[in-house]
Amino acid sequence: MEKKLSFSEVLKKYTMVIVLVLVVIMFTANTKGVMLLPQNVNNLVAQNAYVFILATGMLFCILTGGNIDLSVGSVVCFVAAVGGKMMVLNNMNPYLTMLVMLITGIAIGAWQGFWIAYVRIPPFIVTLAGMLAFRGLSNVVLQGQTLAPMPDSYLALFNNYIPDFVGKEGFNVTCFVVGIIVCIVYVALVMKNRADRAKKGYSVEAFGGTAVKMVLICAVVLAFMFRLAQYKGIPNSLVWVAVIIAIYTYIASKTTTGRYFYAVGGNEKATKLSGIDTNKVYFLAYLNMGLLAAIAGMVTMARLNSSNPQAGTNFEMDAIGSCFIGGASAYGGTGTVPGVIIGALLMGVLNLGMSIMGIDQNIQKVVKGLVLLAAVIFDVVSKRKSFIVK
Repeated sequence: MEKKLSFSEVLKKYTMVIVLVLVVIMFTANTKGVMLLPQNVNNLVAQNAYVFILATGMLFCILTGGNIDLSVGSVVCFVAAVGGKMMVLNNMNPYLTMLVMLITGIAIGAWQGFWIAYVRIPPFIVTLAGMLAFRGLSNVVLQGQTLAPMPDSYLALFNNYIPDFVGKEGFNVTCFVVGIIVCIVYVALVMKNRADRAKKGYSVEAFGGTAVKMVLICAVVLAFMFRLAQYKGIPNSLVWVAVIIAIYTYIASKTTTGRYFYAVGGNEKATKLSGIDTNKVYFLAYLNMGLLAAIAGMVTMARLNSSNPQAGTNFEMDAIGSCFIGGASAYGGTGTVPGVIIGALLMGVLNLGMSIMGIDQNIQKVVKGLVLLAAVIFDVVSKRKSFIVK
């Protein structure tokens, strides 16, 4: 059975997508097209890879009831400090170092998850303590110094580009072909999901609306890949981000474990009475956050080509802001990985656009703060209206 959405429902569902498009148009006009130059499109990915990674993990913390992790920026710095000391000072193998960095992040996530899940200390307190402790430990490991440069074999994993197998001068054909393949796979998955829902008797969105959405998304993907192809092609950092997004989108939407996070955020008591181990869900959320913070630490260290005591500063704010701007509820139980990516893109576009325009750093913070507040106000007010209607 097809279900037609009213204009107000469409507006509510795609508010942040519309805002993102309008912001891109505004900055493109104000910068006379500089915003969408191939190199700037590439910079949007390179400079914000850590936001996509951390925001994906932060979503699962927020789903459990609006909880957040304030320590991720400090964990990124600490993991990078450990990696930098191993590779720069001790000349250790980059792959062994990466394994140690991952284990370090997982151990930190398990440490914080234990106190939150099983001792029931509020996440705000535990992660605030972690923010202070791991920032301090980073300085202890680095002794206040910056360690650089990183081995070329390590940098190549994150900073290089996927080679063009066609070899056309000035245009990376492989990059654009990948964009076409992504669009074909996306359309196939949407149509399959629609057919499966219709077969089971569930309501589905009217085909016209679905078709328009697919055309718009494919157009954006192709335009994005076309711009990247005009520069150097697909950066390795984008591959890391894409793999993480794909994995966590699947976990959140297609697995039982993913459903548990939504259930705990929706009603923890009812979830517990249904036989689900809610403590384990909390623990997994913060364990996972530690893992992704370690990966973000690797990406950040490669991009900076150094480990320094200031790395990761305010990363937690970018991740939290991306989640709420992307539609995650301040109360938990609501939010999607694609929504969070839209939020992260909006944050990235704001950063890049305002930097190109030469807007003062302090004003940039004001703008991002107001955007975040507006997103949360929209969430709270819309939920209140829904409650009143019911």
